[in-house]
Amino acid sequence: MSRLKISLGFYLLMMRLKVFNIILIIFLTSNIQLLGQNNFIFGYIKHSQTKQSIPNTEIYEYGGKLLAISNKYGYYEFYTNNDSIELTYFSLSFSPSTEKIILHKKSLQLDKYLDPISINLKSININEYKNRLFKIERLNDITEDAIYAGKKSEVILLKNSPINLSTNNARQIYSQITGLNIYENDDAGIQLNIGGRGLDPNRTSNFNTKQNSYDISADVLGYPESYYTPPSEALERIEIVRGAAALQYGSQFGGLINFVLKKPTHNKKIEIITRNTIGNNNLYTNFTSGSGNNKNLKYYSFFNYKKGDGFRDNSEFESKNLFTYIEWNINKKIKFSSEFTFMNYLAQQAGGLTDNMFKKNPLQSNRKRNWFSVSWLLYNIKLSHKITTKTNHIINIYTLKANRFALGFRSNRVYQIDNGSERDLIKGYFNNFGGEYRIIHKDSLFGKKITSLIGAKIYASNNSSEQGPGSNLSDADFNFQYDKYPYYINSSSYKYPNINIAIFKENILYINKKLSLVPGLRFEHIRTESNGYYSKINLDGANNVIYDTIIEENRINDRKFILAGIGFSYKMKLNEVYSNISQNYRSVTFSDISIINPAYIIDPNISDESGYTMDIGVRGKIKNIIYYDITSFRLRYKNRIGFTQVITEDGNIKSQRGNVGDAVIYGLESLLEINLRKILPPQYKLSSYLNTSFITSKYLKSQSIGIEGNYVEFVPKLNLKTGLDFGYKRINTNLQYTFVGDQYTDASNAEASNLSGIIGKIPAYSILDLGGSYRINNYKIEIGINNILNKNYFTRRATGYPGPGIIPSQPRNYYFSLEVKI
Repeated sequence: MSRLKISLGFYLLMMRLKVFNIILIIFLTSNIQLLGQNNFIFGYIKHSQTKQSIPNTEIYEYGGKLLAISNKYGYYEFYTNNDSIELTYFSLSFSPSTEKIILHKKSLQLDKYLDPISINLKSININEYKNRLFKIERLNDITEDAIYAGKKSEVILLKNSPINLSTNNARQIYSQITGLNIYENDDAGIQLNIGGRGLDPNRTSNFNTKQNSYDISADVLGYPESYYTPPSEALERIEIVRGAAALQYGSQFGGLINFVLKKPTHNKKIEIITRNTIGNNNLYTNFTSGSGNNKNLKYYSFFNYKKGDGFRDNSEFESKNLFTYIEWNINKKIKFSSEFTFMNYLAQQAGGLTDNMFKKNPLQSNRKRNWFSVSWLLYNIKLSHKITTKTNHIINIYTLKANRFALGFRSNRVYQIDNGSERDLIKGYFNNFGGEYRIIHKDSLFGKKITSLIGAKIYASNNSSEQGPGSNLSDADFNFQYDKYPYYINSSSYKYPNINIAIFKENILYINKKLSLVPGLRFEHIRTESNGYYSKINLDGANNVIYDTIIEENRINDRKFILAGIGFSYKMKLNEVYSNISQNYRSVTFSDISIINPAYIIDPNISDESGYTMDIGVRGKIKNIIYYDITSFRLRYKNRIGFTQVITEDGNIKSQRGNVGDAVIYGLESLLEINLRKILPPQYKLSSYLNTSFITSKYLKSQSIGIEGNYVEFVPKLNLKTGLDFGYKRINTNLQYTFVGDQYTDASNAEASNLSGIIGKIPAYSILDLGGSYRINNYKIEIGINNILNKNYFTRRATGYPGPGIIPSQPRNYYFSLEVKI
């Protein structure tokens, strides 16, 4: 029997060794084949005239992947598994060159001769390739449809960043944008809430928010809040231009934020990328995109799905987002494109907290019946006609059909337990149309080069809102219950027919090779209307109606004005000094005048805001190892809208939203990024950045008592983000530290909170995040932990939904993503 066991054991051991040997042979064979497929390309980069070597030339594969950088002798080398490859050679002061190479042998010497820019000024689009050493860059002076010279501009390059893209983690994505203040209360990144320089971050309402250069907010004039944010996994870059963007894109104080989506693949009929992410609290997201190119017809499409339970009780969510882009190159001069975007999400709202509730348990919730729903439908068509190399015409037409529904038990006392009565229901409907026509023309004047931009915009909206009683159940039933609750005290109905006509012009006047002036003007005609009614109902102590009437309202606000601005730029090789001053304007939104909120009242005399933004700064690179951008700014406000505390007729103290007074905000913003990739061995990557903002503010004058001399809301004195990126071969890691100082939420600078939790300080907080990725062939793994130290903090005191009250931020959380490219 023992011999049988030994024989059997020996047999099993041999079988295992046999299987192991087979696996080993397959593994070695596949790797030998893989190694055998590697093609070695090397060569020298030289001046086409002098034949001298050109160092620091960057060689890119199509799509933006950096393959090599030539050394001081102009020599470069790299390996590829492809049988054919399209290369772009980029070096400062030389015209970029692109060529497609068919590889017939394993080793190929490919010498390249580049022409200096003074010889060949042929336009080549190299946006995908240049500046890939740094994660943040500035916009070019001139693009096909805009002028950015002399402006504070920033571009976030998202490709190959080891950060949490799957949940649109704004703290990481915008880590190198100076001076930004971010609301962090959304663990799926469905909505973006960013502001800066004292501007309220709520739904990015102080920026002109665009996708591929067309508006995506609810109503640019009457309700500029952005309920839709493109998924970061679909983005190529994010363009941000500060207040000086008012002359080209609209009068908002914040400026422009433009989400530029990925372009169709260049050399494939179809390419599919799918990404799946899991995380805390049953978080699951899927992002799947399809892209292709068939001669003159190109397309890019994606579907994004998100679902989770949320990090607090009563905060589940589900979101669906579909996008399709089609491009038709009619000929070499005319290009037509069409876009379709659909987004729908439903989220349960956990409600706000008082300060005491937050101290006891920041993740608690006493709201089980609050819901929020958004549906967004965007259409866009664009026609670009490049008449000559000097003149380009662009027509951009877009429409929005959308709605947002908010349902829940709302009380001025947020600690009050939901009593199961009827819920407050607010419905908003948005129907907008916009069209823009732009001409970019390059010419000369008195022997000096000049670039001119002339444009016109028409924007019309016919939006509406209705507020009334919702059901007393717990589900997401967004139907009014007037029959059941005829005397609901918060009933109202309004229509908002708005129109905006604008004409704008900007020029770049090149005084010499280094100095340029950038003057601009914008004429605005804004007509906003608010037509509707609200119910005024008084009840006695037993909830009997003692007064019931309907109050009709019809407001028309028609204004015409001109905004002016001027900038300059002085360039010195890799460095630049720039400055700009531009006027700004922000009209009163219809949520400022017609939404009934138990947490605050509206000043009936509320009016528009105006002012200007001024920047002066220096930016550039030092030996392509250090990138820096240091800016001093001043933002002047007139009739700033905010919250003050007033005594009502019944003797109670309540928050009032209205024109607080005139204010000034000024500070110093700086970004320093060091990238050592050029001096390290090719398999290593090491970079670090330091983003700091030192900002101060005060109210210069106010008609309200106790406001003059106070600090302005949403202005932390210190806003710091710093990080370290390290990579080895296919591994990339990122460590980020964030610190944001104390900030006030109302003009009275209240230290303590009230019953609703909407005023009081937002205490300073610091957060540490860690992320990493590993790529092999067509697979990529991402993993990370955010808020490693598990800090309890909040960034927002909401005045309405999802509050009112303190909205906590996410505790320690993890994510794991798998990407597959087909």
